Amino acid sequence: MESPGGHSTSAESNADEEHSKKMTLFVYTVAHDIGFAPNPFHGCCTLATCKAILRGAADLGDWVVGVGSVSKKQRGKLVYAMQVQEKLSFDEYWHSPRFHSKRPQRSGSIEQRYGDNVYHWSERDDKWIQEDCRHSCEDGTPNLDHVHRDTSHAEVLVSRKYAYYGANAIDIPTQFTNRPEGDMFVALRGYRRNFTAELESAFTAWLEDLISDVSVHGDPLDWAEYH
Repeated sequence: MESPGGHSTSAESNADEEHSKKMTLFVYTVAHDIGFAPNPFHGCCTLATCKAILRGAADLGDWVVGVGSVSKKQRGKLVYAMQVQEKLSFDEYWHSPRFHSKRPQRSGSIEQRYGDNVYHWSERDDKWIQEDCRHSCEDGTPNLDHVHRDTSHAEVLVSRKYAYYGANAIDIPTQFTNRPEGDMFVALRGYRRNFTAELESAFTAWLEDLISDVSVHGDPLDWAEYH
């Protein structure tokens, strides 16, 4: 049986598609910043759990932006931004040697504990396997609520064009937040898209300027609480 989920797309095999489609900006609030969703380590930023509907909707060339939580005193700040370069099925992500470093190792380093390469399909059992990870129960057994939510869109967003700030989240310039229509980067339910063309263009140009050889500029905010 073939595993459920979307087909894969990559920057290499779909360059023409990426350039022909209109880029979309997706923005959401990072409620839990622990290095799991997103996972900015091992040379690429991945979104493989949580935000299932967003993972299903985003495509190559789109920007996915995580902004700070009001409850964690990060209102008006950019936690991370990634431009989608690959979109893989869970099975492709799990089996690719490129992403084995993203498999969780609960007894490993702090970065390894929060690996997000956690789902793959079992043909024998006809179900999703959830490896022992951040979304598992305390005893390491699958948390079926998380399994259901995470696999409702069984796709992984991958980028090597990203900037992650975490606990060092940077201010979003007021030119983007103080606008007649209000602050579009706060009080988000789910995620926000369909920004005006002018705002989307100006904001993504700002994001482009943030990209450098250094992609990770801080530890996840919640490490200070849990470790």
